[in-house]
Amino acid sequence: MFWAKTLWVYNTRFSLGVDGAFQKMLLAINPLPTTLLLFGIALYMTGRKSYIAVVIVDAITSTWLFANVLYYREFSDFMTFALMKGSSSVSSNLSIAIAGIIKPGDFLIFLDVLILIVLLVVRYIKMDMRPIKKRFAMLVTAFAVVLFGANLSMAYHDRSGLLTRTFDSNYIVKYLGLNVYTVYDGVRTAQTSAVRAKASASDLKSVKRWIKNNHVPANVSYTGVAKGKNVFVIHLESFQQFLIDFKYEGKEVTPNLNKIYHSSNTLAFDNVFNQVAQGKTSDAELMLENSLYGLSEGSVMSNLGSSNTFEAVPSILDQDGYTTAAFHGDKGSFWNRDNTYKQWGYDYWFSKSYYDVKSDYDMGYGLKDKIFFKQSAQYIEQLPQPFYAKMITLTNHYPYPLDKQNVTDIPKTDTGDKTVDGYLQTAHYLDQSIGEFMAWLKKTGLEKNSMVMFYGDHYGVSSNHNPAMAKLLKIKGYNEYNDAQQQRVPLMFTMPGLKGGINHTYGGEIDVMPTLLNLLGVKDSQYLMFGSDLLAKNRNQTVAFRSGNFVTPELTKVGNHLYDTKTGERIKHPTEAQEKAENAAVNRVTTVLSLSDRVVNGDLLRFYKPSGYTKVDASDYSYKLKTSEDELKKSQKKGTSLLAKNKGKSTVDEYVTDAPELKSGKNSKDSSSDSSSSSSASSAKSASKKSSAK
Repeated sequence: MFWAKTLWVYNTRFSLGVDGAFQKMLLAINPLPTTLLLFGIALYMTGRKSYIAVVIVDAITSTWLFANVLYYREFSDFMTFALMKGSSSVSSNLSIAIAGIIKPGDFLIFLDVLILIVLLVVRYIKMDMRPIKKRFAMLVTAFAVVLFGANLSMAYHDRSGLLTRTFDSNYIVKYLGLNVYTVYDGVRTAQTSAVRAKASASDLKSVKRWIKNNHVPANVSYTGVAKGKNVFVIHLESFQQFLIDFKYEGKEVTPNLNKIYHSSNTLAFDNVFNQVAQGKTSDAELMLENSLYGLSEGSVMSNLGSSNTFEAVPSILDQDGYTTAAFHGDKGSFWNRDNTYKQWGYDYWFSKSYYDVKSDYDMGYGLKDKIFFKQSAQYIEQLPQPFYAKMITLTNHYPYPLDKQNVTDIPKTDTGDKTVDGYLQTAHYLDQSIGEFMAWLKKTGLEKNSMVMFYGDHYGVSSNHNPAMAKLLKIKGYNEYNDAQQQRVPLMFTMPGLKGGINHTYGGEIDVMPTLLNLLGVKDSQYLMFGSDLLAKNRNQTVAFRSGNFVTPELTKVGNHLYDTKTGERIKHPTEAQEKAENAAVNRVTTVLSLSDRVVNGDLLRFYKPSGYTKVDASDYSYKLKTSEDELKKSQKKGTSLLAKNKGKSTVDEYVTDAPELKSGKNSKDSSSDSSSSSSASSAKSASKKSSAK
């Protein structure tokens, strides 16, 4: 029963990419070795204990299978020890996500457990108290081991280097099974801990050599064009590139972002891909501000953010005279940001507890975007200029809920998929909040002295919803190639006087940091970055995904399949030139991911000292209310903040929003000016660096 159930889950709940009769056979075989091995434990026991052991093993393995079904449904990946280790940093939002993920049919996973218990209770199965011969028990165990060996041998025949070269958990589950993947992940996690303990400065040699050999000079025509400007980094949650210029029933889904995208003052990129793994948003932040890849398992921020050494954008700009701050309407501990941001050198960390939060202000994961931006204004105006401010939005977050009072003029789509059908509405709401925020920047004069960067952190709709995406985008034969192309996310830099245009270079989130630093005129050659300036000439345009897949302007590789990037046609018989290009891309992807993993897992940046850079000391930072109040009040004496330049007069009243939660009448100023604005500097709930260190 357990074998049949597992096979049913493999075929109906996972998308393992089984291709051909041989792989189907392996899929049918792979649950058997570990099932026999685990259930066979009961054979070493006697009497009632052996029956109880069977029930317990069945229940535990079924629960693990159930948990992976739920996780896979939304993230197209399997649970890992690193993920569980860091689960405390994301647990506050799990109940919301799980409620939208579970399907009634999922509980069939426990059917065999229930049947077994019932049969034992009604004594249909009578307990035999006679001990089983140890010889027979050992024979069953030996058979399970031999069967696994045969399974592994056949798997390697079809996929050489399965356990040594692969970056994709789907392959291991497809060939060897979920339980084997769990063991494999456990061993790999232990090895990572050992790597950290054994790491030394000499391990950096190969990293520095690769980065030096692959370094591409930045585009000098853009060097320093935003030097000394404030920087707003606007995080567009779960926002995919296809939303730009997308219309539904004749209406623009994102009119404000479309206008920015096509502005002559905006540098926009239409072939930038998200490259996240299990860390999702945290992986995106890691790449954007450190130019390091996330790991194939777990979240670097959750698991290593408190202890690793980083050379992040906030710390680099802080040492270049910037005030650095991050804003988010969620809990400060989510993704372990409370600790990670100290390691990254953020002076201020404005999280949920620093905002006025009422029941209808919260959408489950934190503040709704319009309220978040509105309330953030009181902190922005107090930041000494120039400043670097990252603002993380939330409303366009799975499962894309939008309460009735915020329903927009974009109707729900009719794909029949709840996830996809709510996506356009929350994206439209996010776009409206962006429009309001940009209007405030213009009204206060901050627009003239600021560069605003917009980026999408990761996909909004996973590959499990491909049929609905095919219907929404009207793509016939929507397949893995289309899914790979849909991993594009927006990246825009906008600033008055910036020489704009839409750039078609292929790149990823790993390339944002060097691009941003060049625009700000910050010399970056001394930092260890795996990305390159997106505006540079003759740059390598291979986009590496954590799965080991890649996209280039010519080729797209998904699993064992190769596609023509321009036409989408599968290349079954590649030319000599295509084979050469594929091999070169595969080698680059494998190398860059391995080297980045070496830096992260070994915490190698602790051994590296860039010229002119002072390493961050996390103990210099405090995100406590009283400390931050005192620091912000003291910082006003510098006279560079917007509030100081306005001689203490707040600009929060000038922020206009149509958020119904804050208003009595539409299209009018916030009637309350929000209670938070009246407190201004004296009651600012923020986070800051200790004044002695600043």
